[in-house]
Amino acid sequence: MTPLEMNNQTDVTEFIFLGFSNHPKLQGLFFLVFLLIYLTTLLGNMLIITATRISPALHTPMYYFLSNLSFLDICYTSTTIPVMLVNFFREKKTISYEGCLSQIFFLVTCAGTECVLLAAMAYDRYVAICHPLQYPVLMRVKVCIFLVTGSWLCGLVNSVTHTVLAATLTLCGPNQISHFLCDIPLLLKLSCSDTSLNESVLHVASATIGLSPCLFTGVSYILIISSILRIPSAQGRSKAFSTCASHLTVVVVFYGTANFNYDRPREGYSLDMDILVSVLFCVMTPMLNPIIYSLRNKEVKCALRKLAGGYMIPGNISV
Repeated sequence: MTPLEMNNQTDVTEFIFLGFSNHPKLQGLFFLVFLLIYLTTLLGNMLIITATRISPALHTPMYYFLSNLSFLDICYTSTTIPVMLVNFFREKKTISYEGCLSQIFFLVTCAGTECVLLAAMAYDRYVAICHPLQYPVLMRVKVCIFLVTGSWLCGLVNSVTHTVLAATLTLCGPNQISHFLCDIPLLLKLSCSDTSLNESVLHVASATIGLSPCLFTGVSYILIISSILRIPSAQGRSKAFSTCASHLTVVVVFYGTANFNYDRPREGYSLDMDILVSVLFCVMTPMLNPIIYSLRNKEVKCALRKLAGGYMIPGNISV
């Protein structure tokens, strides 16, 4: 930073979101659409959590992981959508500096945790299909708790690191964010201090928290599909594949939208396109997860029907 820039430096106390600002007459419609999406996300994921808790048929490792994924998706959307809904009624869509850092912390925590948790779920499916006789031992209670706890710890450590580094940035203005949420790359664009450390840590985290679980999940499914193809009967192959079809669909949706959101070239895209891609990743994916599992999974559908009919069986999740 030059001496002149140092003299002209002003403390940024709030940020102005420019997302959806191109359509001032549609703010009411946007509010209704995102409110509906948010309520659907909350309802769908809470139903999954409740169903896995009350149905004995769902007291297995796979559904233990699923209930944690649903809780994660509730946290994920609750970090961004409520702020967005309030801002639809404001002429100036703002968030405080502290609020922005808090949003980054929870967003990065949830995103990192979900990457690792999806890999843990892929491991569960790998053991169930490729080593079924060893499944009760390899996926015992302590292992499941360790995998879930490890997923959250990875997300938290990653998030704390990025949030602390983001807090050290010198922001000289403008304080406008071309988005509807706070994210690390967006803050780096606003910084007038050296961001090389932040960018290096971001690349390392992308490889360890993002790429590594993705590769692990991919290799797991290569082995799973290879094992399924060796099953002699068509009925056996269909039954084996049905146990992992929902998770595979969720993985494709999550990593597909994440890759398009963060790894596509920024040049040549309008603000509306940036917003649309982020909505698909941050808003639509958590809503789709319970829908995918309820549509493609007989056990979940049966538990949800019992829940809807009021046939509640008390019990606790036991893996």
